[in-house]
Formats: sequence, C-alpha cells, structure tokens
Amino acid sequence: MNTVRKDEAHPLAGQVAVITGAGRGIGAAIARALAVLGATSVLCGRTRAALDSTAKSIAEAGGKAEAVACDVTSLPSVEAAARQVEASFGRADILVNNAGIGGFGGPLHLLAPDAWDQILNTNLRGVYYTTHAFAPMMIRARSGHIINISSLAGKNALPNGAAYAASKWGLNGLSYSMAEELRGHNIRVAVICPGSTNTDLSPHAGKDPAKMLQSEDVAHAVAMLVTQSSQSFVSEILLRPTQKP
Repeated sequence: MNTVRKDEAHPLAGQVAVITGAGRGIGAAIARALAVLGATSVLCGRTRAALDSTAKSIAEAGGKAEAVACDVTSLPSVEAAARQVEASFGRADILVNNAGIGGFGGPLHLLAPDAWDQILNTNLRGVYYTTHAFAPMMIRARSGHIINISSLAGKNALPNGAAYAASKWGLNGLSYSMAEELRGHNIRVAVICPGSTNTDLSPHAGKDPAKMLQSEDVAHAVAMLVTQSSQSFVSEILLRPTQKP
C-alpha cells in the first residue's frame, strides 16, 4: 500500500497565509484551498460573522484558520492585523490581496466622487496598505508569496466600469513593480487576472453561471502559485472559462 508523507500531502504545513476579503466568494475559497495544503489561513475582512463562517468550514474539514477583523481601506486597521498575526504566529508566509469591490453603474462622467474613492481605496490603496504592513515580516524571513487578485478588466476596456478597470490596471502595474522590488528578498509577487467569475461582485446579465469561472478556479490558481518550484516564479496568470458564458 502506498503512503503519502505528511510534507507531500501538506506542502504548506507550518506556513501562515493571510487572505483579505476571506468572508465569502473567492477569498473564502482561497482560504479553504490553502488550509487543505496545510497552511494556517488568517481570514481578514470587515464582517466578523462571515469570517467566522469561513473559519468554521475550514475547521470542520480538518484545517486551521483564524479570523481577524480588518478593513483594508484603513491603515491603522491593517497594521493592527499585522501586529496580531506577528504576535500569534511570528510569521506571514503568504499574503493574498483579494478584497475588492465592483463599480459598474454607468459612465465615468456620471460617477460620484465618493464612489470613485471607495473603489480605488479598496481595490488599489488597500493592497499598498497590506503590503506595507506584511512585507517586512517576509523580508526578515527572506521568503514569501504575495498574490494580488486582479481582473481581465485590468487588461481590457470596460465601458461603464472605468473606475473598477482603473483600479485593476493600477493593481497590475503595482504588482509588476513590487515583484522587481521584492525578488531580491526571495519574495515572489504574482497577479491573477480572472475573467467572468460567478460571484456577487458584479452583474453578469445574460451569462450562464455554470460556464463562468467559479471561486474554486481562482483558488486553484493561487494554490499552484504557492507550491511552484523555488527556482522560478509565475508572475501573472490570465484565467478564462473554458467555454464563453
């Protein structure tokens, strides 16, 4: 009978993965996938009840998770979360910047300034805040992964969603630059750009949900990135559904 050694079954055993927006959808799926691989998933988000629900599902499957209330648009909140992670675990091996909001209500010239601020502050400024808070732990350890969840809207024109597209184009540029800044510290930075995904983030009128990407598809891509060979790194993944929905 063949047996699987613990390190092969759980390649992330002993590692700590911080996932923002982990209360539902893509973030929850990522947290579950990394826990299956042996990591302790630190679930960050604004709604504690949603985080607790994700943590419960991970625990019921035999994984490890801890919920940490955190608003990525607030630097003090993010810094407090980083201090809690360092105090509890002494490390942060993986940071997945997944928290994000949509904005598809019409043309840019009709978008309210506060809506612009909310989209950019969550989708782009929030990644700066989390990197500012968590990257120093990785630099001290000379090891780590930072994975930013972007969108194909960061590659293509998106009428009636210009602010969202701008945030994702910006996130892509931020990711490429971060990768160059941190690779000398043995920290790998990657960006995942999913296409149409079956979540409640944005409307997908006329599309077949069964043909769209599912949250687990994005989680699978994250799992691939954090288990790749140490000699190289995949810096960008463009993720599309097999069939057009």
